[in-house]
Amino acid sequence: MPLADILGPDGPLARALPGYRTRPQQIEMAEHVAAALQERLQLVVEAGTGTGKTFAYLVPALLSGRKVIVSTGTRALQDQLFHRDLPTICAAIGRPVRIALLKGRANYLCRHRLDMAEQQAYARGLRKEVATALPRVRSWSYTTQRGDVAELPGIGEQDPVWPWVTSTRENCLGAECPKFEECFVLAARREAQAADIVVVNHYLLMADLVLKEEGFGDLLPGADAIVIDEAHQLPDVAAQFLGYSVSTRQLAAISKDVAGELLLAQQMAGKVDGALSGLDAQIAAVLAITGGQDARLEHAQWPDRLLEALNGLGARAKELADAIAPLGADGQAAFKRLQERLEENADRLRSLTAEDAPGGVRWAETSARNVSAHFAPVDVASQLSSLMETQPCAWILTSATLAVGDDFSHFKRRSGLTRATTVRFASPFDFANQALMYLPKGLGEPGAPEHARNVINAALPVLEASGGRAFILFTSHRGLREGAEELYRQWGETPPFPVLIQGGASRDHLLRAFREAGNAVLLGTGSFWEGIDVKGDALSVVIIDKLPFAAPDDPLLKARLAAIREQGGNPFFDEQVPQAVIALKQGVGRLIRDETDCGVVMLCDTRLVTKGYGRQFITSLPPMRRTRALEDVQAFLREKLG
Repeated sequence: MPLADILGPDGPLARALPGYRTRPQQIEMAEHVAAALQERLQLVVEAGTGTGKTFAYLVPALLSGRKVIVSTGTRALQDQLFHRDLPTICAAIGRPVRIALLKGRANYLCRHRLDMAEQQAYARGLRKEVATALPRVRSWSYTTQRGDVAELPGIGEQDPVWPWVTSTRENCLGAECPKFEECFVLAARREAQAADIVVVNHYLLMADLVLKEEGFGDLLPGADAIVIDEAHQLPDVAAQFLGYSVSTRQLAAISKDVAGELLLAQQMAGKVDGALSGLDAQIAAVLAITGGQDARLEHAQWPDRLLEALNGLGARAKELADAIAPLGADGQAAFKRLQERLEENADRLRSLTAEDAPGGVRWAETSARNVSAHFAPVDVASQLSSLMETQPCAWILTSATLAVGDDFSHFKRRSGLTRATTVRFASPFDFANQALMYLPKGLGEPGAPEHARNVINAALPVLEASGGRAFILFTSHRGLREGAEELYRQWGETPPFPVLIQGGASRDHLLRAFREAGNAVLLGTGSFWEGIDVKGDALSVVIIDKLPFAAPDDPLLKARLAAIREQGGNPFFDEQVPQAVIALKQGVGRLIRDETDCGVVMLCDTRLVTKGYGRQFITSLPPMRRTRALEDVQAFLREKLG
C-alpha cells in the first residue's frame, strides 16, 4: 500500500487506533523518510508537535524490509516505541518483524558482580540498604529471563544496590568473565543483532559508534538505516563520548572492586593492601584540598596544590595497577581488567594535568563528596561526520526543535551533516486559537537580583486565573530556589494549589503527582524543559523566567565561542542565540501536546521586546497571538477553561 493510504483516513492505522487523525504533514514526512531509506541519504527533519513524527519514520522503516536502528533521547521514549508504537503498527499493517529493545549495561544484572557484592557484604559489610536488598536480587536472578533491573518490583531503578550488581564499560570483564555465557547484556546484544528493528538510546548509539566494544559484537555494521529521534541532543551526547573524565568517585569504585575481587578469589593480598591504602589516602587528600566547596574551575584556575594532588592520584593508581599485575598475569581476567582500568585513569590524569590539551578544553568540578577532572573536544562536528561516513547507511535525524526559523545551518554545523537534506513541518495544531503568548510589562532586567521574585509576583494573578495547572520553568537552580521561596512567602504554608518543586522527589514522581492533582504548580529547571508530555487541562500555563542562554562560565562553551571568533564568526549570533532559540522552543513545547489542549505561555524576559535578536526567538515559536495585557490572559483562560 502507498504510505498515503496506510496513514490516511481509511487506512489500517485509522481502523486500529481510536481517535486517529490523518495529518498531511505526517504523510509527507513519511515519504521523505522512505526516499532517504531507499537512497541511503542523510535527512534532517524538524517536525512540530502533533505532526506524528514517530509513526512517520516507523511506518516506512517497517515497510522497507531493512535493518533499522532507532535511537531515542530518553528511556521512557525507548519503552514507548518498543512496548506500544511498534507492536501497534505491526499489528495494524500485518507486517510481523523482529523487534529488540537494547538498554545500557547498567540496566542489566551482572551475575559476577552479584557474587562479588555478596562476598563483600559477608566479609567487610556493606551499607544496610544494599546488604538487605541483595537476597531479593539473588532470588530474582534465578527466575529472570532478561535480567532487566526494571523487572524487579519493590526496588526502584535508583536504588543503591544496583551499582553493586550491574556492570559498566569500565568494570565489565567481557569474554573473560567467568559468567560470560550467562551474561544478560550479551543475550540482549545477540537478540538485537538478529532483529529487524532495534530500539536504543543516544548513549548506546554513541558507545557503538565510538567504542566498538570487544566481546559483545557491533550493532552498526549490519544496519541499513539509523533513525535518531530527539536529534537536537546528539552533539552534546557526542561531546561526552569523544571526551573523558577522571573522578575520585571512579577511583574509589575501582578500589572497592579490587578489594571485592581479592575476597572472591580468596587471594592473599600481599603488597596490594599497601597500594590500596595509598590510593584511598590520596583520594581523601584530593577531596580535602577543595574544602568540600561546590565549584567549577577552568584548567588555568587549578591551584598548584590541586595539580600536585591529581598527579599524586595518577601515581597511586599506577602503583596499584603494578601491585595487581602479577595476579592478572596468572590468568585471572578480573585483575587484568582492573589493571587496565587503573592504567587508563593514570594516563588520563597525566593528560589532564599536562601543560597543553590540543583540540579540547579541560576543567574540574568539585563538591563535598567528589572531585572530577574533564576533557572535551571543542568541536565534535568533524568527528561526528567521520563516524557517520564510516556507516554507509541512511541517516534520518528528527526532532521538534532543530531549526532557527527555517534555517538548519546551526544544527548541521554542530553535527557535521554537511551533505544532509533538510525539511521542516510546522505543527498541525491551531496555535492561533489554542494558545496565547503573554509578555508581561514592568519586570525589569532579567539579570537583576530580584528577577525571580518579580516573575513569581507577575505569575500570581495568572495562576489564580488558571486555577494552578502550571509549569514555572527556570534557567538556573538559583532562580528556582529564589522563585520557590517567594511563592511560599506569598502563599504561606497552605497554598491554594499543590506546589511541587524539583529536588523534592524524583522527576517521575513529581510528574505523576502533577498529573494526578490536576491543579498543581510545578517549579523546575533543566530536566523539565523537554521530554515531558502532559496532555489536557492539568497543564494550562507554562511560565519561563528568562531566555535560556547557556551559562557563560561553562568552559566548553567559552572554548567554542573563542573558536568561532578565531574563524571570523560572531559567537553570540552563530552559537549562543541559535542554541537558546532551540532550548526555548523545547520549553514552550511543553504546553500544547494535543489538538484539544489550550493555554498560556508567559515569557518573562524583556529582551524579547527590547533587543533586536528578540524577534528571532518569537518568530521561531509557533504562531500564537501575543499580548502584554494581564486582562487578555485572564479573559483567555476564562474562555478556554470555563
